[in-house]
Amino acid sequence: MKTGGNCRTQGRNDARDDYAGAPEKKGGTSGAADYSRYQMNALEWAEALAAGAGLAGLVSYAFYRSWIIFFLLLVPAFVYMPPYMREIRQEKRLRQLEIQFKEAIQIISTSLNAGLSVENAIASAEREMELMYGSGAMMCRELSNMVRQMKMNRPVEELMNDFAGRSGLQEIENFARIFQIAKRSGGQLVPVIAHTVQVMDDRFAVKEEIRTLTTSKQFEQKVMNAMPFLMIIYIDGTSPGFFDMMYTTAFGRLIMTACLAVYLLACRLAKRILDISVA
Repeated sequence: MKTGGNCRTQGRNDARDDYAGAPEKKGGTSGAADYSRYQMNALEWAEALAAGAGLAGLVSYAFYRSWIIFFLLLVPAFVYMPPYMREIRQEKRLRQLEIQFKEAIQIISTSLNAGLSVENAIASAEREMELMYGSGAMMCRELSNMVRQMKMNRPVEELMNDFAGRSGLQEIENFARIFQIAKRSGGQLVPVIAHTVQVMDDRFAVKEEIRTLTTSKQFEQKVMNAMPFLMIIYIDGTSPGFFDMMYTTAFGRLIMTACLAVYLLACRLAKRILDISVA
C-alpha cells in the first residue's frame, strides 16, 4: 500500500497530538492506555485555568465592571473550564483514534482478501500504519502491542476485545464483537470483515459530511458568541461613559444580569443545535 509524502507528514503531525494528555492506565493488556478517559497534564491544566480566569475577567468587565464579581466568577470558571477543556481534547483524541482504526482495519481486510492469516494481516497493518502515522500514533502502539501478545500465544479476538474495552468508541466495540463471533464460529471471516469494514466506512463518510456541513455554522456561532463583547469594547472606546448607568445602578445591574442569562442560554441552545451525532 503506497502512501504519499503529504499523507505521511500529516499523519505524523496528527500522531504528535495522540498522547498530548496521557491516557489513563487500565488493567487490560500490559497496563495499556484507556482512551475512554483523558488525563490532562500540568501544561493543559495551566491553559484551562488561564482560560477560565480570562473568561471570568471578560464577563465581569462586559456585564458588571466589578472586581468583586470577577473574583466570585473565578470559582465557577476554575471548576468548569478544566472538565470542559478535557472534554474537547477527549473528543479530538477519539476522532483521531477512529480515523486511525478505520485505516487499520481497511489494511487488515485487504490483507485477508490477499490470503494472509489474521495474525499476519495485523502485523502487516502495523508496518503500513507506521509508514502513514509514525510509530508513536495510537493505533501503531495498539497494533504493535497486539503483535507482541500474539507471539505469546494470546488469542487475537481476546486482544481485540481488550482494545475495544479501552477505546471508548462504539464502532470499535461493535467490530470486536463481530470479529469474535466470526472467528469462533469458523464462518466466512473474510467476507464478514469486509462487509463490516464497508459499513463502518459508510458511517464514517456520513459523519465527515455532517462535520463539513456544520463547520461553517460552528464558526459563525463562535463569531456571534464574541459579538456582544466586541460591541461593548467598541462602544467603550468610541463613547466613554455610555454604559455607566448599567454598572452603577441596581436596575442597570439587574438588566445586565438578565442579558448575561439570555446570552448563556443562547450559547447553550446553539451548541445543542449544532451537536449532531450519527446513531
